[in-house]
Amino acid sequence: MATIHYRKRRVGDVDVLYREAGPSDAPVVLLLHGFPTASHMFRDPIPLLTDRYRLIAPDLPGFGQTKAPPRGTFDYTFDRLADVIEGFTGALSLDRYALYIFDYGAPVGLRLGMRHPERVSAIISQNGNAYIDGFSDQWETKSRRSSGRQRHGKDRHTRHHKEADGVMRWHGKANLERTLP
Repeated sequence: MATIHYRKRRVGDVDVLYREAGPSDAPVVLLLHGFPTASHMFRDPIPLLTDRYRLIAPDLPGFGQTKAPPRGTFDYTFDRLADVIEGFTGALSLDRYALYIFDYGAPVGLRLGMRHPERVSAIISQNGNAYIDGFSDQWETKSRRSSGRQRHGKDRHTRHHKEADGVMRWHGKANLERTLP
């Protein structure tokens, strides 16, 4: 059975929680999760790969157990998330890694690749987009339509919380104590 370590690393004003497993001298795979998940989404594949790879799965700022400053003091953009993960890879002295990018992790990982192409040995993309702003104009239109709910007393935070709660129920993981960290 593979040992998965749960660690934290301070990057600027962000405390990044991450999972790490595999030999320290093995090729590194940096696993970047999607929305609304966290590194927990990699709980099943990590043990299957630890004999060949060093796997590192951080929780992006605003997700999972990573502690970031409150909104208004931290800019939650893909550029800023990439800044934090770039600092994270530097703090761990990762000079070469393969990127596994999923959903929300794709714009973050691709920014890392554009900033430091010499560090990226491979890109494995699952449902990852490469749009300049992370999402297409169609996504923006859908977002504006759904924001009409705000007029009915439901603010954006509540809507996203309910969507995330619905996803948790849909996946059968309503017990958060069993799914985190």
